[in-house]
Amino acid sequence: MSQIPSQTQVVIIGGGIIGCSVAYHLAHLGVTDVVLLERKTLTSGTTWHAAGLVPQLRATQNLTKLAKYTSELLKNLKEETGQETGFKQPGSITIANNKERFEELKRGASMARVFGVEVEVITSQEAADIWPLMNAKDLVGAVWLPNDGQTNPTDTTRALAKGAQQLGAKVIEGVKVTEVCHANGRVTGVITDQGAIKADFVVNCGGMWAREIGKSVGVNVPLHAAEHFYVVTEPVKDLQRNLPTLRDPDGYTYYKEEVGAILAGFFEPNAKPWGMKGIPEDFEFGTLPEDWDHLEPSFDKMIHRMPIMEQIGIHTFFNGPESFTPDDSYQLGESPELKGFFVAAGFNSIGIQSSGGAGKVLAEWIVNGHPPMDLWDVDIRRNMPFQGNSKYLFERTTESLGLLYEMHWPFKQYKTSRNIRKSALHGRLEAQNACFGTAAGWERANWFAPAGVEPKYEYSYGRQNWFEYSAAEHMAVRENVGLFDQSSFVKYLVQGRDAGKVLDRICGNNVNGEIGRAVYTQILNERGTIEADVTVTKIAEDQFWVVNAVAGQVRDFHLIKNHIGRDEFATITDITSAYSMISIMGPNARQVLSQITPADLSNEAFPFGTSQMIEAAYAHARATRMTYVGELGWELYIPTEFTLHIYDALVEAGGKYDLKHCGMHAMNSLRLEKGYRHWGHDISDEETPVEAGLRFAVKFDKGDFLGREVLLKQKEEGVTKRLVQFALEDPEPLMYHNEPIYRNGELAGYITSGMYGHAIGTCLGMGYVNNPDGLVNAKYIREGSYEIEVADKRYAARASLRPFYDPKSLRTKM
Repeated sequence: MSQIPSQTQVVIIGGGIIGCSVAYHLAHLGVTDVVLLERKTLTSGTTWHAAGLVPQLRATQNLTKLAKYTSELLKNLKEETGQETGFKQPGSITIANNKERFEELKRGASMARVFGVEVEVITSQEAADIWPLMNAKDLVGAVWLPNDGQTNPTDTTRALAKGAQQLGAKVIEGVKVTEVCHANGRVTGVITDQGAIKADFVVNCGGMWAREIGKSVGVNVPLHAAEHFYVVTEPVKDLQRNLPTLRDPDGYTYYKEEVGAILAGFFEPNAKPWGMKGIPEDFEFGTLPEDWDHLEPSFDKMIHRMPIMEQIGIHTFFNGPESFTPDDSYQLGESPELKGFFVAAGFNSIGIQSSGGAGKVLAEWIVNGHPPMDLWDVDIRRNMPFQGNSKYLFERTTESLGLLYEMHWPFKQYKTSRNIRKSALHGRLEAQNACFGTAAGWERANWFAPAGVEPKYEYSYGRQNWFEYSAAEHMAVRENVGLFDQSSFVKYLVQGRDAGKVLDRICGNNVNGEIGRAVYTQILNERGTIEADVTVTKIAEDQFWVVNAVAGQVRDFHLIKNHIGRDEFATITDITSAYSMISIMGPNARQVLSQITPADLSNEAFPFGTSQMIEAAYAHARATRMTYVGELGWELYIPTEFTLHIYDALVEAGGKYDLKHCGMHAMNSLRLEKGYRHWGHDISDEETPVEAGLRFAVKFDKGDFLGREVLLKQKEEGVTKRLVQFALEDPEPLMYHNEPIYRNGELAGYITSGMYGHAIGTCLGMGYVNNPDGLVNAKYIREGSYEIEVADKRYAARASLRPFYDPKSLRTKM
């Protein structure tokens, strides 16, 4: 047994494939003062029983980059380390037995082309030719990815560990971490059952133990173990070796050749959470009891698809635990609660394919102090505190395992762990026949059904059942007046003598101006890229009201807090739950709001971009003349206890103006018509305001701020990528995200977000156009001919750097 050191730069907790990958990549970056501690034996827990699939296509561009990197890494790992990995690339086929699934697969194929993944849409007969044992009679088509791989998880993990050791890292088995040490908000090391180790960084790669490890130091790592099943048949005579992986998502099943037999793995819709009362101390290479009854519906589908499995025996019925997260995305990055404490866990049964990429970017994050690319989909800072609740996780896990193979419908909503966070208006909106969706746990009205119509989603890739209802809401805002409940939007109070100085230093716009001015701005970093997209209102000389979208609540709180210097007098308080937010938007917004307030709402007394405290019915509210829909309107910030009173007054006042309740889907279509960006889709920490067409929100003459020199250089020299708005010439297809953009027949980028523009009469989208050979400017955009690929078919599109609706923004200032 190796002796543990008393001090090191990085301690990694957990010797699964993820922990070993982090150690390997840190060592390759020159950080060799690394100690990996495994409580039992490398790969014990979950890695050892993984199926070893290494597909390349994921839901977003950057996650696909990470999966592709894993494949490239595994190709050469044996040669580098001398350790066998068992890696091969037999490809994969995903089949569809209905047109809706085939639509999903074709959209995925289009997305794969954007990401540089080789892909081919094939017929059911071509799929059957590749997998002859499959029953293909009911199939309508399939997708073939020839470079998808398979590997041996145990051998691959040991190869990564060996590669790390060859460069100087220490990998020690049989040592349990009993405590993570910290002081003054930063990690300081660990205590083990063999002594203490001081460290600058601690990386939690604890797998299904990661939640408890995080919880011990106040770090939220939402994940829960679930029973995960596969069966292996007796040997199949003359079975072709190196068959590609076969996925039958509507059968909840995947198949692979396994040493002359067939392995069938399951992602059943109603999963079985495990480990609710803790994981046994001696759990190492443990398995869980067989449950034939639980899998009976899946077995029926398996036998339909693979009839030979009814004729041959089952050699192995395997049940082992895997950890799953509330949103089926893994947990990666530096924790917001404790500096220097990093997490890589909760891989939702895709840990093998994610291992190389996740280890690489986490190592770079540790070394450079920031993520190397947009990792928001898996960033641990996306989690809300309540999501660490054990009862919440238990219920959600029954659904999340199966979601990997469920239809990934646009706007699909979770069924489990709902009705957790409700605005004060929830009951009133329910009475208005709202259909609620969930975002960061909030129940939000996405659309409103007419009287007598059940407010329930009927999913499709085309116009869903709410399309016309949302269109009416959209047009009410454009032509009359609508009411939105935006209470889920994040609200911070930043205050103190130096509050203005701190915010002006991290924001591109001038936010520390006159009192009562509301300013749209981006929070930037040293690289000039966008960390957050917010509105900052100066409400007093030393007080600022910061409003943000719902998903950034935890991340951006700590982002701002961490920029307050030790000697600066400023604090930040999350006041989201203290205030509701009602927006009144549309040409008649002034008339409606005037019915409940004596305040002068004229342009002269209350211009766009200003904020005032006003009387509202019998109460007071902060009214800010700002909009995310591109019309005249006010955002009302109301103390929670007065919300129902002011809402009722507004609804009564709006009666004679036919005030319409509007949902988040209408807000999304309205903002896309105006070209308003959404952080996490259209802008991220990979783009600058110049690239995103937000240069107007940067005030270079205000003095120094983060990223100023980078942005000045881009302003003077130009950029090679630019966010552009697109309108399809054909009004029928619908864009959502990741559809390829073609310029003059060449792939030039992809759509970051899309929605039907009801006032324009066609589907609109935004996406970055890239020019690897030069600048992207107005001339370059104007001279191109554009097509957008939707479900494997290209459609002509108009491109514009200006919004398709009200390009001069005259309506917001009516």
